[in-house]
Amino acid sequence: MKLLLVEDESKLVDSLSHLLKKNGFVVDAALDGQTGLEMACTGIYDIIVLDRMLPYQDGVSLLKEFRGLGHDIPVIFLTAKDSPEDRAEGLDAGADDYLIKPFYSVELLARLRALTRRRGKELAETVLAADDIVLNPLRCQVVKGNEVVQLTLKESQLLELLIRNYGHVVTKEQIIQKVWGYFSEAEFTTVNLYIHYLRKKLKISNLKTVWGVGYCLHKSKDALSAAN
Repeated sequence: MKLLLVEDESKLVDSLSHLLKKNGFVVDAALDGQTGLEMACTGIYDIIVLDRMLPYQDGVSLLKEFRGLGHDIPVIFLTAKDSPEDRAEGLDAGADDYLIKPFYSVELLARLRALTRRRGKELAETVLAADDIVLNPLRCQVVKGNEVVQLTLKESQLLELLIRNYGHVVTKEQIIQKVWGYFSEAEFTTVNLYIHYLRKKLKISNLKTVWGVGYCLHKSKDALSAAN
């Protein structure tokens, strides 16, 4: 699970990042609201932990803008603002949960597990299809004709991104951010290699290279013939 931590207290960021990584999360951090919103909108995160009192943009306005753009990623407020009115305002802004500072680590982890279980259930019910390719993102499995193909996690995430943008070009920069992470050191050659893996495993003939830009999964000739 990829987690975005939006928090301006650097010591808390360090300790929380250590705790979360120990418990299986891949963590990126933003130290102000504007950066947090920009990173959240990349769509690469599975869950967001958000403070309310942030430089440049407060957590409530950040979340309202984020939800207004159509993002449904689970968000938990982690904040010192603890009045009933504060909690109500945070939840009404679109938060899925609200935890008060100071907090117990075991409680934060339990709440995150609850949100990730909910998210996992949503993903389990999601099957993506393009032409003759049917992807189950949670199981990293593709059904193509009568064949079931097991993908690695990165291959599955890459294919999911291509299917969700079916007919549109996905840039290499977008692929790196979504599949490898906002601060990843992955290079364009890494993307090229994983595209090669997908083509080889799935025998995809309609995964087009747009030179100097990225890749596009488009309608195959067989699908066009069937439609006609």
